[in-house]
Amino acid sequence: MSERCSDFVKGLILGGILGAVAGVLYAPKSGKETREDIGKKANEWLIRAKEEYDKATEKSKKIYDATVKKIKDFDISAKESMDKIAGRAEDIVGQGIETAQDSKGRFKKAIEAGVEAYKQEKEA
Repeated sequence: MSERCSDFVKGLILGGILGAVAGVLYAPKSGKETREDIGKKANEWLIRAKEEYDKATEKSKKIYDATVKKIKDFDISAKESMDKIAGRAEDIVGQGIETAQDSKGRFKKAIEAGVEAYKQEKEA
């Protein structure tokens, strides 16, 4: 988009210069009148160029503001996702600890039962 604006400004300036040269060469006016006309046209071009610059600046500002908003929204979304993942990870770790403790208890009981069976077998 900035390339189109740049091309427009280049065209505006080039067209203005060519128009001024053609006007000076073909105008049946005195030197004073021609200089006044050139001054007026230069002011018009300056005003147009400033208007185009202002439009481009405003558009750039809008794009910048929209980009900043999207980045902030993404940041908030990423933080919320990380919080959810952290909560799930804590749940999974808690479940893993419970499962490990249950398994440890069952394994201990199985060993005790095995020892008891061994003692009974040995006594018999």
